[in-house]
Order: sequence, then C-alpha cells, then structure tokens
Amino acid sequence: MSTTAVRTPAEYESRLRDYYFERSEEGRAVRVGEKEVSAQAAIVARYTDLFSRAQLEALHEAENAAQGEDRERLYRLRKTCEGGIISAELADKQDALENALIGARVMFKGEEMPLRAAQARLAVTDGYADREELGNLERTESARLNPDRLQLLAAVEELDAAISGEPDPVARAEEEKAISLRELERALVAASDATTAPYEVMHDRWFDRILGTERDAIPTSGHVAYVRRLSPLESTYTKERATAICLETTSALGFDLTAIPNIRLDLEDRPQKNPRACVIASDPPDVVHLITLAQGGLADYQAFMHEAGHALHYAGVDPRLPFTFRAISRDHALTEIYSYIFEAITREPGWHALHFDLSDAQAEENAEATLFLEALLYRRYTAKLRYELGFWSNFAEERGASSRDYSPLLTEATGVRYDPRNYLSDMDGGFYSADYLRAWIRSAQLRAHLLREVGEDWWRSAKTGDILRDLFAEGTKPSSEEIAGRLGFEPLDTGPLVADLSAVS
Repeated sequence: MSTTAVRTPAEYESRLRDYYFERSEEGRAVRVGEKEVSAQAAIVARYTDLFSRAQLEALHEAENAAQGEDRERLYRLRKTCEGGIISAELADKQDALENALIGARVMFKGEEMPLRAAQARLAVTDGYADREELGNLERTESARLNPDRLQLLAAVEELDAAISGEPDPVARAEEEKAISLRELERALVAASDATTAPYEVMHDRWFDRILGTERDAIPTSGHVAYVRRLSPLESTYTKERATAICLETTSALGFDLTAIPNIRLDLEDRPQKNPRACVIASDPPDVVHLITLAQGGLADYQAFMHEAGHALHYAGVDPRLPFTFRAISRDHALTEIYSYIFEAITREPGWHALHFDLSDAQAEENAEATLFLEALLYRRYTAKLRYELGFWSNFAEERGASSRDYSPLLTEATGVRYDPRNYLSDMDGGFYSADYLRAWIRSAQLRAHLLREVGEDWWRSAKTGDILRDLFAEGTKPSSEEIAGRLGFEPLDTGPLVADLSAVS
C-alpha cells in the first residue's frame, strides 16, 4: 500500500497498534539504559502513512458519521492521528532533546556522572550540604537545556493549535479531557486549603527528622528525593526486601505478579537508567513492562506498588476490546486511579505492622510518614496545575519566556524552595498534572468505597482484587468521572481526599 493511501478506521487501528509497539519498545530501551541513543525519528519515518492530513480528514468524517462507543473510539483515533502528525514533524527535535539529556554530565566532587545519575544520587546522598551542592549542579546543568525545551514546546503548541483548530491550549485540553480545568482547580485548591493545618504539623515533624533540625527553614527542591526516600526509616525498608514484600502484598489481593507472564519486570540497575519508576504498556494486555530502580527506603516499596497498579490494569484488560479501548484513553486520569489505590496500601498502619514486625505505635508513626509525603505531593501538584494554567493561558503573548509564578506557588504550597529555572523541566505535556489530581480525588473515593464494601482489611483481601479486576477488564474505555458515579460520588467530591490527608495524630 502506498504511504499516501488513506486507510479505513479498522486498517488504521491495526497498523497503529504496530506503531505503538515499536515506539514503546524503543522508549523502554532508552529509559532503562539498554540504549544510549534514541531512534524514535526512524520509527516515525516508517509509519508516515498513519499521519497525514488526508488520513486525519478521513477519520474525522468517520467519527462524525458514527454514534455511541464507536464514535468515542473514532474520536480517540482521530486525536491520536493529530498527535502523530505532530510527532512526525518534530521527531528529530524530540530525539535531539532526549539525546541531549542523555549526554548531559555533572561534575561532583571530582566524579563526572550523567545528569540522570545525578538526579538518582540526590535520593541517596546523606549529607545536607552535599545534597545542596549536587542539587544546584543538577538544576544548573538541566537549565542549560531550557532553550531547547522551549523551542520544542513552542513548536508542539503551534502545530497542535493548527491541526486541532483550537488556538487556546486550555480550551483544547478541556475538550480532550471532557472537564473544566478551572472548576477542577477550584475544588483542588479548596481541598489543599482545608488540609493546610495538618500538613504543617507533619511538615515540621518529618522535615526535622529527615533533614535535621539544622536544616534551612525552607530547604531547596534538591532535598525532595531524599525526603521521599524517608531515609531515617531505611534500615526498616531495605531495598533487598522490597520486591518480595510488594509481591506478597499484591498476592494478598489475588494478583500473583510472578504468574502473570505478560507483565515483564525490570528491576536492574544500569548507569543510564531513568530513576523514575514507570510502566510501559507496549501492547496491552499481552506486553506490559513494569520498571523500577530500587535505591533503598520506603520509596522503593511505594514506587513498586504504584507501578503494580498500572501494570495490573493494563495486563487485566479484556483482550476482546478494540485496541483503542485497550491502550488509548482521552487522558491518564483513569489508570492513575489504580496506581494510587495500590500505593495507598503503604499508608495503612496494618501493612507496616504485618510486613516489618513493628509495634502498633511504630506502625502508626511510619504510616504517618507516608501520609506526609502524600500530602506534600498533592499540594505540589495542585500548585503545579495553577502555574500551568497561568502559563498556558498567557502563552500566546509570553511564548513561555517567563517562569511566572512557578516558584512562589510551589514553594508556598509545600514549604520547599523550587528553583524558577525548573519551570520547563517540571512540566509534563497535556496537563498531566490535572490527570494526577483527578486520580487523587478518585482513588480516595475508591478507598472509601472499598472500606464500605470490604472493610478495614481492604488492603489484604481477595474481595478487593475481585472489585479491581472487574474495573481493569474495561481497559481505557471509561472516564475517571464515570468511575466516580459507579462508586457513588460526584466527580469533584473531595471529602474522602480531605479526610485521608487530614488523618494525622
């Protein structure tokens, strides 16, 4: 078939599956350090037939003629085609930025290390002054790539506006997510305000314990990875036990990760491996990669459980669903519900007592540490969404040249000083921050539902697994807001979330 041929929706969906697989596997190889050079542009070039204006028009026509679920499926295929046209036109620039990140180096105490290795080192460097120095070096080196980031970001935005026909990036995101970002922002800020008092109690207690009482009143963001690791608890939550305990935890819910062949675990340590845990669902439910990098501390367990939720969701998809409803969603808010509910198990005092031979009092204290981290991250992402809404609302005039209120908003919300130079490196595409935050609301609602339906031991009951398995089977078809209705909640009901984040002793 000619590369300029226009495919039917069925033909398009089939070839798109191959394209997704190749790009996912290439991205995985680079992310885990098996490859040092990204070759995404070459893959895009092999699939140029998928991403043409004529193909986009044909999909749009088919969408307009369809109804019900088929219309939704075709909408997602059309939006994927739009994204593919952008990727095809900018693949060289995207590869160049990725390769620049891979090639960036930091010199710290006579040792040269990759930028990503420096980011990982921050989590395990014990000296406060050493972390301060390394954090500044890391931020400085990363900021050197800001002109490249901004050039790519502006190019993506210009193409997205032209192809979609919607010049306003906020309105465009709202249409794709089928929500009001401003209404979401108001609900999230109100919930953040309602939990400020308990957060401040936990903030002072745990920053003193983790960073020491001689710490700066407002430590820099270079210490956040170390804080998230909860290093004072490292001797309890060793990296050697992380995999076994997390596997035991998921098994209690009825999910034996070692017996699910389509979930492929990557736990190896490689010099260029991105330290951020992730799942890459190359072809759900058949090929799902769960990738983590243990460094010691409770964060290893939380990262594993978080990604286990993603992996089990994609591996549990009904294979009879169309590829679109197995792999493509309007956004990421749905699958993040399941990652959050699995991670929430690490906030249950009973889990700490069961697996680490702790007294009830010690288990309560350690569980509070995880609650503190949850509150810190929630407040950080709420502030990030507020910043991103302002950034994109003014992008037409400012062209992203200003960090705006990135640093003040995040610093005030968290009690951590965020460097304004991070304003581009700390931004995920497509308002991903909003998806995380919707999942925060929804996972708290799901936990409340499980408490009602299963009981206090929801986190170690096969009944919970049965409830989740039914949800997983639907793949990516439902929206996060549809799940809220099934659980008996309004989409913006933050009551369960506020209750969870306020449960400090």
